[in-house]
Amino acid sequence: MSLVWSCNEWDQLEEVIVGNPLRAKFPTADLSTQLAEFPDRSLGNIPQGPFPQWIIDETEEDLNKFVSVLEGLGVTVKRPETWPHDEKFSTIHWESEGYYNYCPRDIMLVIGDQIIETPNVIRSRAQESFSYRQMMIDYMRSGAKWYSAPKPMLLDSLFDVDMSKPTPRNDEPAFDAANVLRLGKDLIYLVSATGNEMGGQWLQTILGDEYRVHFLKDVYYGSHIDSTFVALRPGLMLCNPARINEDTLPEVLKQWKIIYSPPMESSNGFGADYLSKSIGSKWIDMNLFSISPNLVVVDQDQTALIKLLEKQGIDVIRLKLRHSKMLGGGFHCITLDIRRRGSLQRYFD
Repeated sequence: MSLVWSCNEWDQLEEVIVGNPLRAKFPTADLSTQLAEFPDRSLGNIPQGPFPQWIIDETEEDLNKFVSVLEGLGVTVKRPETWPHDEKFSTIHWESEGYYNYCPRDIMLVIGDQIIETPNVIRSRAQESFSYRQMMIDYMRSGAKWYSAPKPMLLDSLFDVDMSKPTPRNDEPAFDAANVLRLGKDLIYLVSATGNEMGGQWLQTILGDEYRVHFLKDVYYGSHIDSTFVALRPGLMLCNPARINEDTLPEVLKQWKIIYSPPMESSNGFGADYLSKSIGSKWIDMNLFSISPNLVVVDQDQTALIKLLEKQGIDVIRLKLRHSKMLGGGFHCITLDIRRRGSLQRYFD
């Protein structure tokens, strides 16, 4: 029986991969990084080099505490290998160094018993999935379907776009797994700086007619979908009020109850230099992670959001990722749910 089975964002969690921040560095300052992370800056102004060691150390402390909580709930937790992200690699068209293994959600997409390695937009991520290779082999041996999207060439021309609406050109499929929100047989696909429309079209052809890929366009160009939508349980969606309203809400989601996140609360007190290098948006801590339809992990400082969730009958585990903004990943980003209890269903007409 396959160890891999996850059809949505909320069913009871049984196994998960949690990221690894060790040896993390800023992605190489090239056109792909500029488009995906820093479209408002010149290449020369993109931060470079390793993340400060104190940030990595504090992040690993926070992740270890998170892992301990999950294991205490009976969840199997796996971690990726540490990778030498400062080593160079290349194709015939470009050379790059690595990035990190902090966000497994970005590079692999679990759909039922399938694991799809996605054609990521940032060149520095081209070898990131290798840190998970032994895990993938083990999952395949258990019966999971493991495959990869067409390897993107990531030519300079892919990034020759209007930086006010930064989206890779439709020259080839290019998207991050975190551009996809899984709602059973319906998927919401965000067209943004980390996912072009052709990527969603490829995903639809691979998954076939059993699934429907719904495109979310011209709403948020910044990066991934999981600080715009959080699917809490069937019939209940948490939305980002800075990006979503009645006009921008996908038609299919109008069948569900929509609640809007309160503004994010910050108590970190980081200075201007720290914030100028940060990869995540001010909404990164809306990026919560569901253990079940009635239990979620939320940033402990988001007191108004916690009260909103509790009002919906959802219990909250309050934890902290001190550098979620710097590293660009909240609790949903740093996880990849491998196995959840439940069945594949259609939740929309």
